[in-house]
Amino acid sequence: MQHTLQSGRRTAVDEIFQYLVEEINSLRLLPGDRISESEVAAKFGVSRQPVRDAFTRLANLDLLLIRPQRATEVKRFSSREIEKSRFIRLAIECEVLRRAARAFEARDAKRLDACLERQERALAKGAVHKFGELDYEFHRTLCEVAGAEFAFEAISSEKAKVDRLCMLGLSKEDRMPQLLDDHRAIAAAIAAGDEDAAVAAGTLHLARLDTTIEAISASNANYFEDA
Repeated sequence: MQHTLQSGRRTAVDEIFQYLVEEINSLRLLPGDRISESEVAAKFGVSRQPVRDAFTRLANLDLLLIRPQRATEVKRFSSREIEKSRFIRLAIECEVLRRAARAFEARDAKRLDACLERQERALAKGAVHKFGELDYEFHRTLCEVAGAEFAFEAISSEKAKVDRLCMLGLSKEDRMPQLLDDHRAIAAAIAAGDEDAAVAAGTLHLARLDTTIEAISASNANYFEDA
C-alpha cells in the first residue's frame, strides 16, 4: 500500500524518517531486518534521494546499518553502545534528580501527580506504546522541576538508543507496573526533598533494563551484533 505524504512544512525526508522511526521503535521492523530504498521510495511515491537522506538520518541515530554494495538493515543492538548510553544517561539524570529534590515546590506536586495518573490510565488499558510516550513526559517534567530543561535533550537522545529494548521489555515482560512504581518512588523522594533517595530510586529505575537485556539476549541472540 502506498503511503500518502502529508501536506505542510515537513519535507518528504521528514515524513519518511518519522515513518521508519515509528516502524523500528514499535518493532514492526526488527533488528537485522533488511530495508530497501526502492521499496520505500515506491511506498511514498518519491525518488530514491529523499529515502537515502532519511536513511542517513536513521543511521546517525544508530537505527540503521548502511553498507556499500550490501543490503541496508535495521541496526542490531550493541552491548558496548548500550553500556555507554546508560553511563551518560545515569550521570545526567542523577544530577537532575538532585536538583529537582532541592528545587521542588508545592505546585510541582500537581504536575508530577498528573504524569503518574496518565501512566496509570495507560497501564489499565495495557497501552504499551502510550506508556512509552508518557515515560518521556515524566522525565521531561523532572528536568523542568529541576530547572534543567536543557538536560532533557541529552537524556532523550540517549534514551532513544535503547527504546527498542524498552519496548521489547514492556511488551514481553509486562514491566509497566514495576516502572510505574519506580516513577512513584522517584516523585515521592523529590517531593520529600530527599536527594539521596531520589538518586537511589532513579538508579534502580535505570537498572531495570539489565533484566530485559539478559532475557532478550537469551531468547533472541541474533538481535545483538556482538552476540
